[in-house]
Amino acid sequence: MPTERRIRRMKEVLRNRQRDLAVVCEDIHDPHNVSAILRSCDATGVGSVYLLYTEEAFPQLGKKSSASAKKWVDIHRYRRHQSLRDALKERNLTIYATHVSPTAKSIYEIDWTQPSAIIVGNEHRGVSDEALAMADETIHIPMFGMVESLNVSVATAVILYEICRQRLAKGLYPFSTEEDPWLQEVLQKWIERG
Repeated sequence: MPTERRIRRMKEVLRNRQRDLAVVCEDIHDPHNVSAILRSCDATGVGSVYLLYTEEAFPQLGKKSSASAKKWVDIHRYRRHQSLRDALKERNLTIYATHVSPTAKSIYEIDWTQPSAIIVGNEHRGVSDEALAMADETIHIPMFGMVESLNVSVATAVILYEICRQRLAKGLYPFSTEEDPWLQEVLQKWIERG
């Protein structure tokens, strides 16, 4: 049984979970990158990560590399683009895919206070054509150097902290009250996990 102090910490974290925000990792090859993304998600209050693996094997996520974030972030696994799109749309999420193109919007142009899912892609191939087709919009991180890309876990963290900045400014942290039935339900599960 967790201590009272630990339970208070769990409640605080759950109150800040952004339940209308999700990250999709598409065929990310390196499990360390996925683990780093999980850590950034946990740090910014993202409670749902979707692993869309149509070409690669699902990653083996170690407790050490994810700093236990996988214990606190819900991970959903999908093998088909359409099934994932249906799940995200059922949650009323606008789907954004990272992609460098003339039509992609800067992450600073998006209103991230709205329900959103962000697709980040494979380290070498980027987001697939199938994932781009399921996206409502494409986004990019403005860059001003000779190198035109960031590591996928770094790029995800940059995007999530812009989302966090906008949501903090709008007062969306905390997202839930302590009396919220969802919070009570998830808290019970977390207490059982330790």
